[in-house]
Amino acid sequence: MATSDISLTAGMRTNLLNLQNTSQLLNRTQQRLSSGKQVNSALDNPTNYFAAQNANQRASDLADRKDGMSEGVQTVSAANAGITAITGLINAAKGIAQSALSTSDTLTRSKLATQYDTIRSQIDNISSDSGYRGLNLLSANNTLTVNFNENASSSLNVVGFLATSTGLSMGANSGAWATASDITTDTAKMDTAISTLRSNTQTLAANLNIITTRQNFTDSMINTLQTGADNLTLADMNQEGANMLMLQTRQSLGTTSLSMSSQAAQSVLKLF
Repeated sequence: MATSDISLTAGMRTNLLNLQNTSQLLNRTQQRLSSGKQVNSALDNPTNYFAAQNANQRASDLADRKDGMSEGVQTVSAANAGITAITGLINAAKGIAQSALSTSDTLTRSKLATQYDTIRSQIDNISSDSGYRGLNLLSANNTLTVNFNENASSSLNVVGFLATSTGLSMGANSGAWATASDITTDTAKMDTAISTLRSNTQTLAANLNIITTRQNFTDSMINTLQTGADNLTLADMNQEGANMLMLQTRQSLGTTSLSMSSQAAQSVLKLF
């Protein structure tokens, strides 16, 4: 028993092919509208896709470095807060020394010398409490390393210093401040300590300025990289919306045309 093949007319085949192409374009347009991108995979545009991937990956790496910079800023800020507090205590100690010089009573001077030693112990406490997340720039020569770029080839080392009373060469009171020379000796040490703190404050401020400048630069670079990646991949939503309307219209007309081709074929069959 022979079988007969069902064949489509040339017009029906053409209309069917056009409908298939239109359906593919509709799917692509719907994907672009839903994702907001005209390049969603390497199949869409290999050059733009991989270039955008590289830009986004670098932006992500820089964002991680920016977090490290923010932590560095907090560490330096914690040290600066400690220096400010220690400077205030030393100035208070200088006031106590001036009070001791204004009296000749040895008992009073001895009590004031004890107050001076109390302030020294508080300086040690503040120095040890000025760390941030385990790193203290006022406790020994600790070093803060801040990396600026993705491969850490650009970085900054912020070296701390010992800001305890010992590190600032402020020893225990001299002779219970029994004589004026004892008081002036310790006052000179306090002046030296303040000078040391000011010098280190300037260094920390300069380093902090570098870090914050690199933070701002990194923000700009991340924005530039992300914008560049978007320019390579993002879709024009107005254009894609217009394409959707056009393709829907084309699909509707194609379906109508296919129906008309089918009706024409049926009309031929009515002749038999």
